[in-house]
Amino acid sequence: MSLSLVQGRALLGLEAASVTVEVHLANGLPSFTLVGLAETEVKEARERVRSAIQNAGLEYPNNKKIVVNLAPADLPKDSGRFDLPIALGILAASGQIDNARLAGHEFAGELSLSGELRPVRGALAMALALHTRGVATRLVLPLDSAHEAALVPDSEVYGARHLLDVVRQFVVDTEAASQWPDPPPDGWARVHAAPGANAPRYADLADVKGHAGAKRALEIAAAGGHSLLMMGEPGSGKSMLAQRFAGLLPAMSIDEALESAAVASLAGRFATERWMLRPTSAPHHTSSAVALVGGGSPPRPGEISRAHHGVLFLDEFPEFARSALEALREPLETGTITIARAARSAEFPARFQLIAAMNPCPCGYLGSASKACRCTPDQISRYQGKLSGPLLDRIDLHIEVPAVSAQQLLDAPPGESTESIRGRVIAARERAMQRQGYANQSLQGSAIDKHAGLDDAARKFMFNAAAKLGWSARSTHRALKVARTIADLGSAEAVQVEHLAEAVQYRRALRGSA
Repeated sequence: MSLSLVQGRALLGLEAASVTVEVHLANGLPSFTLVGLAETEVKEARERVRSAIQNAGLEYPNNKKIVVNLAPADLPKDSGRFDLPIALGILAASGQIDNARLAGHEFAGELSLSGELRPVRGALAMALALHTRGVATRLVLPLDSAHEAALVPDSEVYGARHLLDVVRQFVVDTEAASQWPDPPPDGWARVHAAPGANAPRYADLADVKGHAGAKRALEIAAAGGHSLLMMGEPGSGKSMLAQRFAGLLPAMSIDEALESAAVASLAGRFATERWMLRPTSAPHHTSSAVALVGGGSPPRPGEISRAHHGVLFLDEFPEFARSALEALREPLETGTITIARAARSAEFPARFQLIAAMNPCPCGYLGSASKACRCTPDQISRYQGKLSGPLLDRIDLHIEVPAVSAQQLLDAPPGESTESIRGRVIAARERAMQRQGYANQSLQGSAIDKHAGLDDAARKFMFNAAAKLGWSARSTHRALKVARTIADLGSAEAVQVEHLAEAVQYRRALRGSA
């Protein structure tokens, strides 16, 4: 049969769309034509596939006109993931493997010139696409990529090291195949998810001495899913606190871990040893808006998506480009980011917790007890003015992080451990989940009135605080959500004045901020 069909998948955002690789061998001038909106790296498969087939000891149809169509034609295809399907299609069309037996399989893998299979990005997205659609299909991948895909529950994933390892499973002439080199022990095998190893390990908050107020703010942020802005002089411990925040969060569910790992796999950054570990993304302050939120053609995820179900730590917050910071406003509210281009758009998940750190002024020592600030009021105003009101409105907690004295640093005992604080965080988060089904940060509209309702004394206190501080409606609602979290940490059924009083203190660190 001179026509063969092989199934694969193309990545479009976090979606893995089905692609049929059609290969036709015809008489005529020898040539290789690849059609179907393929990017340059896909078109280069012609040379990789030819060399891989020949070096594997298989027959390449040099005297035929080869036409490869990647359908649907209007779906962009990139990367070397189609090397393996194209090679199998050529072998099936030339009668070297059984085309009918390829049905029920999907393939992806880049070929080296020797026929070795190289990992591809997005293996988890492919397995998730099959899982969510309930399709009973075997997924054949390079061995390293197969370990990723096997993390998806109930998936049937096979890993291979070489083109010959795959061909052996579908070969027609078994007598000729017996003359091939003996396969390695792990050349072809069904891959199962590795059993859960030790619990994820995070840096311990006990390493941070002092900073009881900042640690309390971190606990509240973790319990309610709130964003946090820390302001303090250089060396006060802001980065050290932020790097230990992820350890305070509740353990990831399987669904959360799969979503987070799928984004990492799409960017080629996933490692199986980081499975079930909440990501902490810390881009440099010179990062562009595209690097932060995603972009490109085809669209790729940015840092906010790589921090999905984890932590986005932005150090030197005012030093980021204004366009990059303003691009955070919608994802902070919606938990998703849509990258729109002329030809196509893609939506990526971006449910992250923002932890930002900044100095109070350009020199960094405004309000310091150890050094005098040398900035003018105008310089201070311009520096803090780099953060817009709408962006600050969306950050729930604003705190000051004072410097720790040398005596306290050297003499103070270790602080409270991450494990101890995390126990309280989990208990508070479970109260919120039992009450409303999601974290307090996600409360909206009537749900705030229902679950964060105030008695007369608390309502009067809130009116006065909002009026004196000039809060917007969004700031008022965010303070209420923080107060609800504080009440959960205190095992209180209703939000009371003391909870509101503490919540108000967490929105007064930045001069002139609401």
